[in-house]
Amino acid sequence: MTTSTRPRLSLPPCAHVPQHYTGPSRDEVLATRRQYTNPAIFTIYREPLMLVEGHRQYLFDETGRRYLDLFAGIVTVSCGHAHPKVTARVQQQVAALAHTTTIYLHPHVGEFAKRLAAKMPAGLDVTYFVNSGSEANDLAVLMARLATGHNDVIAVRNAYHGGSPAAMALTSHHTWKYPAQLNTGIHHTVCPDPYRSPYTGTPEQIATRSVEDLRDVIRYSTPGNVAAFIAEPIQGVGGVTHGAPNYLREAYAVVREHGGLCIADEVQTGFGRTGDHYWGFQHSGVVPDIVTMAKGIGNGFPLAAVTTRREIAERLTQRIHFNTYGGNPVSMAAGLAVLEVIEEEGLQRNASEVGGRLKAGLRELAMRHALIGDVRGMGLMLGVELVKDRGTKEPAREAAAEVMERLRALGILVGKGGLFGNVLRIKPPLCITAADVDFALDALDRVLAEMAP
Repeated sequence: MTTSTRPRLSLPPCAHVPQHYTGPSRDEVLATRRQYTNPAIFTIYREPLMLVEGHRQYLFDETGRRYLDLFAGIVTVSCGHAHPKVTARVQQQVAALAHTTTIYLHPHVGEFAKRLAAKMPAGLDVTYFVNSGSEANDLAVLMARLATGHNDVIAVRNAYHGGSPAAMALTSHHTWKYPAQLNTGIHHTVCPDPYRSPYTGTPEQIATRSVEDLRDVIRYSTPGNVAAFIAEPIQGVGGVTHGAPNYLREAYAVVREHGGLCIADEVQTGFGRTGDHYWGFQHSGVVPDIVTMAKGIGNGFPLAAVTTRREIAERLTQRIHFNTYGGNPVSMAAGLAVLEVIEEEGLQRNASEVGGRLKAGLRELAMRHALIGDVRGMGLMLGVELVKDRGTKEPAREAAAEVMERLRALGILVGKGGLFGNVLRIKPPLCITAADVDFALDALDRVLAEMAP
């Protein structure tokens, strides 16, 4: 291992001055958490990081140290931490009324649903608000089963769709699945990711071969009719994997041929994150029957939604269906502000332009560092897969964890994912700047050089 002699890296300037933290110490917080919270709730660094303040694309720990956030609270903070407009709207709403439930009228609910409909393809104009991506995907599958009269649902291998017992069944990572999932009628088809596909050929050929597997799953594992096919346009937890644009077009056609509805899980890809389009499914030129969304919709506030066609939504009316906190006025205020900020500040365009700069820089690093096996993604939803050997593609799990630790030491926070935990997940707030990107690329270059044999 070599040691870098280059000068110390410095974060781009930031005018924000963090408040002086006066709360309990990090050690006290850690001790309380370990004693009183469920041990399944984990932290990702060897020495857990405590964060107490944020400003746009930056986070601050209890000592006042600043970090460039390249993970956005697990792809959730779209507009930036403590965005003044979102914060003001939330404060105003809390002061007026914090909770109603949908058994009463409140102006935010219908207005937010109307604005979401304006962002969707024609016909997708009815929304049900919930609190998390898991809830949204559960509800989408329920709607599909009711609307079609069929039971079987097909998801994609390597996918993540949530942690509730039902959403867990849709998820296709053994590391995220307990032996208590509600998996009746759930099947999984081959992932079209060309980097680790069992098939060979161009990405388009691999996509078509993957759709042939989908057809076989229907043929051999279902009664011949399905309720739904659910897919992330770009897999998040799975490591930023996705197929060629023809995959969803061909998959949707097969599913509809067998009586099913197509669900686009936009929990991570929605709201301009992929750059050139507002929704991830638009990159493939398809129109889903149901769209689920969460995370970036609320910039950190608990908010999710399911948007679909009216005739599908009406199937829920045959029984009582209710969500106590769905459509909460405070979360609605946050969501409305998020839509406005994305437009007013050109954040989708920024995701395309700055994300393109970042992806190009990562690909340039891949030409010089053998540890990088693949760079993929769109806009500001990017992944860097680390491998021990480019020929065998053996996952470099330990190296990925070490890269994360070293980037943290340089003031950069990233995530990791993929079945083997060897993919760096780079998905910052959409307000990140070109200067931030250049700093991050310099830091990653230095870390990879230090780790070279």
